[in-house]
Amino acid sequence: MTYKIGISTAEHYTWGNGCDGWHLLNNENLSIIQENVPAGSSEVKHYHNISRQFFFILEGEGTIELPDKIVKLSKNEGLEIPPKTVHRFINQSDSEVIFLVISSPKSHGDKVNYKE
Repeated sequence: MTYKIGISTAEHYTWGNGCDGWHLLNNENLSIIQENVPAGSSEVKHYHNISRQFFFILEGEGTIELPDKIVKLSKNEGLEIPPKTVHRFINQSDSEVIFLVISSPKSHGDKVNYKE
C-alpha cells in the first residue's frame, strides 16, 4: 500500500535522554527512522549482528564514534555502518540534530550493547 507519512502520522518512540524517533518505514527488510537528538545527548555503544545502517543528517551536526575513528557529520552528509561495527551517535553541538537512520534489514531486535 502506498501512503504519505511524516512525523505527525508515524509511530513515535522516545529513547535516551530526551531523544525522539519516528518509524517512517518499518518492515522486516528495510527501516527508515527520523531521530531528533538534543544537544549533549548520545546513545550507548552498540553493534548490530546483521543490520547495515546509514545515518544521514537533515539538520544540525552529529558525531559517530567508531572503534578506530570519530566521524563528524554536517547537514546533507551521511555515513554507512556495516554489521558488527561498534558505534554510537553523539550530539556534541549546542543545538538539536535531526537525522535519518536507514537500516537493512530492520535494526530493532538486532542491537547488542557493547561492553568495554
